[in-house]
Amino acid sequence: MPAFELALFAFVLATAVLTAIFRDVLAAIIVFAAYSLGMAIFYAFLLAPDVAMTEAAIGAGVTTLLLLLTIAKTVRPPTDVTFERPHPTGLLVVGAFTLAILATVPAFPAVGSESAPIWSNPEVTQYYIESAYEDTGVENAVTAVLAGYRGFDTFGEAVVVFAAGIASLLVLRTEVFTGE
Repeated sequence: MPAFELALFAFVLATAVLTAIFRDVLAAIIVFAAYSLGMAIFYAFLLAPDVAMTEAAIGAGVTTLLLLLTIAKTVRPPTDVTFERPHPTGLLVVGAFTLAILATVPAFPAVGSESAPIWSNPEVTQYYIESAYEDTGVENAVTAVLAGYRGFDTFGEAVVVFAAGIASLLVLRTEVFTGE
């Protein structure tokens, strides 16, 4: 594994763990934004620029902004504890899950490898390239796949984003009762 991939993996893993154990909400939000930015770089490295841009915009951008606005509009309890004490069972489960993921990494083909599934079944790829316009009426093949062939999945994702937006608006418009 190249040094850049290993460093990026370590960064993403470290920010994910820190997000989970930080007790201070503001610190957790900032570290989560760094995690999301690391994942965007990871997706770009894996030659998925559409996913990378979405992760950067939604994960590192909009989500971070909504979380910061939410804590600005709510009351933060004072705390002296910076980190949450991890539970041994939780550490064991996360450690086992991480080891299982690391054990599967060598099975993945290298980026751009001819043994990757996209290249091992060229008939499907060629069908999408040749038939996207006729089947969907959309000139861009990527848009045709997302809107035409995967329409229900894309609609489901849009519903989730819409529901998250409505929930965020409800949280941001709610006034906090301080008891005074």
